[in-house]
Amino acid sequence: MSTDKPKNIDEYRIWFKEKHGVQLSHKDQIYYESVTSKLKRDFEQSKLWVELTNNLQEYDSQYLLQKHNSLWMPNLVPAVFIKPFASFELKTFRKNVLENKKWPDEPDGGWLIPDNWYSKINDIIRTLLVVKYLDGVEFVAEKIKGLCIKHDLDPCEVSWEAREEGYYAVHLNTKQQFEIPKVNWDTIFIKISIELQITTQLQEVIRKLLHNYYEERRIRLKEEDLKWQWDYRSDEFATNYLGHILHYIEGMIMDIREKQEEKKQ
Repeated sequence: MSTDKPKNIDEYRIWFKEKHGVQLSHKDQIYYESVTSKLKRDFEQSKLWVELTNNLQEYDSQYLLQKHNSLWMPNLVPAVFIKPFASFELKTFRKNVLENKKWPDEPDGGWLIPDNWYSKINDIIRTLLVVKYLDGVEFVAEKIKGLCIKHDLDPCEVSWEAREEGYYAVHLNTKQQFEIPKVNWDTIFIKISIELQITTQLQEVIRKLLHNYYEERRIRLKEEDLKWQWDYRSDEFATNYLGHILHYIEGMIMDIREKQEEKKQ
């Protein structure tokens, strides 16, 4: 078997079959969709999600009392999302191959294969909460952490994302035990990570605009000859710095708002 890195998803599928004896096919997609649909339904009925969604108005009132501004965007109805199978497959490609610094050996944590990938990939089921202002991100993160403690869930792993490509958000991951169908239609209990993302309205706008671009960029083999920060003609230069600029603007908005509050006191 060749030790050359697969360069695209088709080459990855060939390598995956040769390496792990598994042919990724439409059958895998059907099974994945069956598993994730059940995960979504079960999480929507969980104590964490039910209480979180029931408390949205209360959190807004608390924030309004403290900051004299609304916490949420109008008519916020947070939804639970399933990672599409194509994105899921691409993530295994990235983790097994593109971002694997030990290639051709297994990456840190081992290969992502059907026997373990539902428990190892942390954003198969995720939700997104969009706040109006930058300080609302930490406010909501603390509320979610408190709910995890209240319901005896695994402690939330909190990641303050600030990536070089201009992506800013907080990711909270907590593992819960779910019963999922096996291929033979028996069931098994496994712990699966649920990802709760918190971001601001400006970051959400830029994320939607650039989502497809980021997905394409993340599956390309990285070329280190010229870093994007120096290639001002590249798509990376314009789009990545736009994310940083928006984050800076949000910080300036917060600074002005706090100074105005200080003058009122």
